[in-house]
Amino acid sequence: MTQQPISAAFLRGAVDLSSLGRPAAAPTAAGAADPVVTDGTDTNFNDIVSASMSVPSVVVLWSQGLPASGEFVDVVVDVARSYEGRFQVVSVDVDTIPGLLQAFQVQSVPVTLGLIQGQPVPLFAGVQSAEHVRAYVDELLKLAAQHGVTGRVDTGAPPEGAVEEEQPLPPLHQQAFEAIERDDLDGAVAAYQQALKENPADAEASLGLAQVKLMQRTVDADLAAARAAAAADPMDVPAQTLVADLDLLGGHVEDAFSRLVETVRNTSGDERNAAREHLLELFQVIGASDERVVRARRALTSALF
Repeated sequence: MTQQPISAAFLRGAVDLSSLGRPAAAPTAAGAADPVVTDGTDTNFNDIVSASMSVPSVVVLWSQGLPASGEFVDVVVDVARSYEGRFQVVSVDVDTIPGLLQAFQVQSVPVTLGLIQGQPVPLFAGVQSAEHVRAYVDELLKLAAQHGVTGRVDTGAPPEGAVEEEQPLPPLHQQAFEAIERDDLDGAVAAYQQALKENPADAEASLGLAQVKLMQRTVDADLAAARAAAAADPMDVPAQTLVADLDLLGGHVEDAFSRLVETVRNTSGDERNAAREHLLELFQVIGASDERVVRARRALTSALF
């Protein structure tokens, strides 16, 4: 498989999608039983672009004149179902939106691309196997996670009366959980790190790792002493980050975020970067979609620039 490089650079592109649609009702999935796929039209494409601010999209451009290209949409949809709503499939018949071909400089169909925060991410051209589609999707989801786009499509509740069987944890997750139960935080970290090595897109392992590292940093901390050290020297980054950790554990999330934003604002060089990186790690503990994280990200951007 020849894979197109996927990187954050694509999100800085200048492709203007605003002229491809008009304000309209939210996209409707193609078939009530299949919420992971929606038909892209000239009346709803702006809404599709807006939705990609929170949920990654995989857009498949095809044509009625090429039946094989339409059949390939079904392959992508089948893949999407197994991802439990982690991305939206957008099926676009280019015969109905010819402007897309020009906007994306597409010469032939099918062509598949991603949408993250309203910006297109090139994926691949032509028909691919389900296995290859998964490989591209995994890379797209990693890029989306880097930009905090981790929302999910609402796939609906299970049928009435259905009993949802509790699924066992993946082996490495179970290993980490058991290590935490016996206060072996180093073992839990190792298990989560191995899970991420095997699957870098494992969001649950990423969250678990961030939480366990927070526990490690604060296990022997004295809150009063930590606050005294931080008050004595506002420029002491380790002192400020320790208090932020303790605040987060105590449920004072916004206080923790505000402290580190101010630390970023008041420092420079390696110290500023250390404070920024620590704040980003705390964002992982809370979750990218949390409104407190969204506000803190805006404040961090203001502090940096």
